[in-house]
Amino acid sequence: MTDGLSKRPVISISEADQLQEARNIIRQESLALQSLSESLTDSFCDATRMIRSCRGSVVVTGVGKAGLIGQKIVATFSSLGTRSHFIHPTEALHGDLGCVAVGDVLLALSNSGESEEVLRLLPSLRRMHIPVIALTRDVDNPLARHSDVVICIGRHSEAGSLGLAPSCSTTAMLAMGDALALVVSQLRGFTARDFAMFHPAGNLGRQLKPVREIMRTGPQVRVALETETVRQVMINHSKPGRRTGAVILTSEDGRLTGLFTDSDLARLFEHRRDEQLDQQIRHVMTVNPITIKPDVLLPQAIHLMSERKLSEIPVIDAHRNPVGMLDITDVLQVVDPAYLEAENRSSSATLRHAG
Repeated sequence: MTDGLSKRPVISISEADQLQEARNIIRQESLALQSLSESLTDSFCDATRMIRSCRGSVVVTGVGKAGLIGQKIVATFSSLGTRSHFIHPTEALHGDLGCVAVGDVLLALSNSGESEEVLRLLPSLRRMHIPVIALTRDVDNPLARHSDVVICIGRHSEAGSLGLAPSCSTTAMLAMGDALALVVSQLRGFTARDFAMFHPAGNLGRQLKPVREIMRTGPQVRVALETETVRQVMINHSKPGRRTGAVILTSEDGRLTGLFTDSDLARLFEHRRDEQLDQQIRHVMTVNPITIKPDVLLPQAIHLMSERKLSEIPVIDAHRNPVGMLDITDVLQVVDPAYLEAENRSSSATLRHAG
């Protein structure tokens, strides 16, 4: 005997309908975030104050989809310098509670505020004097009533035709967790250099390198005295292989005084100023060019190169002695092209506005 349901034809959804449904889902989630941003109260500041003064770790817990969101929030806190780890509420009741210590703060996630596994943790945490921050939909639920601080994410209808799968609620929960982590990092004075320390590997780590790790040094850099002639510099300081197209010019004491590029040389020929080839290069060099320090992070260097339309930047120490050269071709090998394109657009927009 066959089930009558199996005889029903499969309803085909056209690609246009699929795209429209996807847009509706994304739009509904974006509206949930808009509502969330407008509903923030002082309780958010209470939570950031509690986390900032925490001497231990931010311990995040939740079950089901809230637990998965909690794990991502832990990753965000950790990457921004706030010690954090996730504890599964069920495992916590079977021994993992030992990873919670005096000085920690618990961030408990539950949309309904009625997750039994999370609620069963609270008495033990009270005995340990662990403060609790609840991330839940409202103040009228068991989790909220037994927490020190309550951050409400609001009641949201879930997206999709069924309106059942956690979507708008988890999106709101994730956004609130990100806001907590990012604001706390700002309050603690977390910098791009700190961020680089926690992200040494992968594409992100490469883009956060200091200039000293990318700049050209030694025989790859041409350095000459400003008193030499252009012809002498071109002949005596020519180097085979990988080298920068610019020459760093220095005074007798070794301090940087100027820069002479291949473009500068080309302009001498274009304007038929051949006689200047046998004059001291200091007369045609760029005096006091833009420079950069070796410990500056690459994003700042890229912004400077993009804003000033530079292909090379001399790298100097605290005494203005040249220690290397940052060349755009080396930057291109390290940085994601999309990042450079975005930086160029930003710099162009700034210049248009200034004009």
